[in-house]
Amino acid sequence: MKQYELVREIQNLCANNQMRDVFFDEVETDDPVLWVKNAVKGRQVTLTVEQKANGELTIFVESAGMTQKFLFTPI
Repeated sequence: MKQYELVREIQNLCANNQMRDVFFDEVETDDPVLWVKNAVKGRQVTLTVEQKANGELTIFVESAGMTQKFLFTPI
């Protein structure tokens, strides 16, 4: 299993509120996309995946008018 530093950012899109919740964690997974799908299991979501040449993987999850960003950085 690969180890990743995970930054999870939840954007608050409410009017006049530009706050964001940011969480940091370390996870072990061979498939970050599957890891995110399991994290949001049971919800109807749209996933957008961006992979960089340096191995970073950013996954955007949109659901019920809310966007979450999961940034996986290999460690």
